[in-house]
Amino acid sequence: MTQLLRSLQDSQLVARFQHRCGLFPAPDEGPHENGAGPAEGAGRAPEVEHHPGNGKGGWGPAIGLRKVPAPQAYMQKYIVKNYFYYYLFRFSAALGQEVFYITFLPFTHWNIDPYLSRRLIIIWVLVMYIGQVAKDILKWPRPLSPPVVKLEKRVVTEYGMPSTHAMAATAISFILLISTVDRYQYPFVLGLMMAVLFSTLVCLSRLYTGMHTVLDVLGGVLLTSVIIVLTHPAWTLLDHLDSASPVFPVCAVVVPFFLCYNYPMSDCYSPTRADTTTIVAAGAGVTIGFWLNHFFQLTSKPAHSLPAAHSILPLTPEALLLGLTRFTVGILLILLVRELVQSLSLQALYSWFKVVTRGKEARRRLEIEVPYKFVTYTSVGICATTVVPMLHRLLGLL
Repeated sequence: MTQLLRSLQDSQLVARFQHRCGLFPAPDEGPHENGAGPAEGAGRAPEVEHHPGNGKGGWGPAIGLRKVPAPQAYMQKYIVKNYFYYYLFRFSAALGQEVFYITFLPFTHWNIDPYLSRRLIIIWVLVMYIGQVAKDILKWPRPLSPPVVKLEKRVVTEYGMPSTHAMAATAISFILLISTVDRYQYPFVLGLMMAVLFSTLVCLSRLYTGMHTVLDVLGGVLLTSVIIVLTHPAWTLLDHLDSASPVFPVCAVVVPFFLCYNYPMSDCYSPTRADTTTIVAAGAGVTIGFWLNHFFQLTSKPAHSLPAAHSILPLTPEALLLGLTRFTVGILLILLVRELVQSLSLQALYSWFKVVTRGKEARRRLEIEVPYKFVTYTSVGICATTVVPMLHRLLGLL
């Protein structure tokens, strides 16, 4: 068993998959004047130093991070010999990134079924939090480069096990399948095939982009499967959170914020904590939004169950235009709220902590990064579930 696990964690296995899909590292052209490394234009991850902050009145880099160099990686040039796989897997990788979440999840809420979006978002937040925390507890490295070609620079300093892309794709696809099989009329085999195809493409994209080993991906799928099985009996409870007591919104803010602020300490800065705060805050905002809708009767309540399984409505040009209009109006408002709240929260935190140098390093401080991310994306979640539907009604889009 140990030998099998080691073989699944081997970087050469990832490199061989890349080669079979037509992705190869560029030939070694020797050192360059700019010291970039083994390939022309290769960029080395900068060394980042973090020191304990000196409290409310002083300036120092992020609290809770020790002074150590960030993981080093060469972003080497590469050769693509099969552009079909290149574009397929780059697109598939985007299905596990923020651009997908900020479009698909709101679109589901505004145009398909708020009941489904609530389940999806709550379980997705739980899955992603567990996966992100597991990364920083296990501290398993990503595949070595070389021999692997890494196509994504942003997360190169994060740890690898488990693959949260694989976890999110597995969770979203199979939660949709399980939640709709008795709610809508469609061939179950077709739904199962779509769920398997979606999750498989995202999982394979993590190998193609060189960001995870096979073991990372399999670990993510397995962990998500366990979470789905363990939480499934409580899914009906999630459907009634909007009818909770008046103190529920306080818990929905305090508990997630506590989990984000006490995120496991890292040896060097990585975007993991910021990404986790974004996800958890969005989930908190959505949960509060549904509670506000129910408590103040702002919008119609999503049906927990239908009298009978409904057929999926045909996609007519009129329905498509209406859906795209709802989506466009909602996304524009969300982006506006995000920029406004982010700017105001950063200015307030900078003033409170008397920050003089207001750059990227300042935003990475624990006492600034977590609060501004949390306030921003909690506001986005509330806006998406409460303000946008009311605006749709006002504009006659419902």
